[in-house]
Amino acid sequence: MPKVGNSRVLVTGADGFIGSHLAEQLVAAGARVRALSQYNSFNDWGWLEQVPCLKQIEVITGDVRDPNFCDELTRDIDIVFHLAALIPIPYSYRAPDSYVDTNVKGTLHLCQAARRNGVKRFIQTSTSEVYGTAQYVPIDEKHPLQPQSPYSATKIGSDCIALSFFYSFGLPLVVARPFNTYGPRQSARAVIPSIIVQIAGGATTISLGNLTATRDFTYVEDTCRGFLAIAEMEGGEGEVFHIGSNHEISVGDLVKLIGEIMGSKVRVVCDEQRLRPEKSEVQRLKCDNSKLRNASSFLPQIPLRQGLERTIHWFSQPENLRRYKGELYNV
Repeated sequence: MPKVGNSRVLVTGADGFIGSHLAEQLVAAGARVRALSQYNSFNDWGWLEQVPCLKQIEVITGDVRDPNFCDELTRDIDIVFHLAALIPIPYSYRAPDSYVDTNVKGTLHLCQAARRNGVKRFIQTSTSEVYGTAQYVPIDEKHPLQPQSPYSATKIGSDCIALSFFYSFGLPLVVARPFNTYGPRQSARAVIPSIIVQIAGGATTISLGNLTATRDFTYVEDTCRGFLAIAEMEGGEGEVFHIGSNHEISVGDLVKLIGEIMGSKVRVVCDEQRLRPEKSEVQRLKCDNSKLRNASSFLPQIPLRQGLERTIHWFSQPENLRRYKGELYNV
């Protein structure tokens, strides 16, 4: 397998939360990084603008929805980390067609381009949302798939498109399936930033949706370490590997823990617009990461409390907090 150090790597979605952290780790590991930032006329590279090693990254702007652009993007690349996707679940109820274009067709375009250009390893980024509410826990890679939102349906579709290129054409592809990642730079649409931003903004009453749902949270640095482990493992082509902590916590208990760390006793009110449709709500997720651990010796290193302390510290900095609108529901 190609080693990350000295390899020419591409990170799509590098302007986003996980992608920007992954680009940082890849530079630190000695990789030559090409980073895709979605094109915009402001020449804004998203969270890559905050990466200290930006001068060591080749940033290209464009869009995975364009197949000709994807062909150019993947030339002279050894390893592709494909993270570009539309991810907010509530917005997928309103604009599902755009999710098909980006998540499914974008993945198709990149797989076609990677095949033509002889990419040595393609890491397709999935999500634990493809499982829906857990039918058993911990969730292993054999758990049935259940598309409980248009978003999760398009991620199932994109994973299947990607895997079909392994089976049909021998593309050396592996699916990385992270559970809930959190940390600095995360979108306010996610529950942890939503809680922190509201408390940091001085709120004594915060608005949330379902408090009984459980999630398996992994600090972003650990998620990125999981990506690197998958990139360098021997074998694994055509398979799915989980990245998660093997621990779950309810949203209600999460609020209490964040409030404790921040020294705030907040009251929680249910905001109806933050609730998913009843049959779409994913009530429980808990990861089984033993397959990746056995294949690569990967284990998360940052416990939840420590990761939350780091995340709270970052969000509490005035220059970071002002980027978020805690008083609004971020779809």
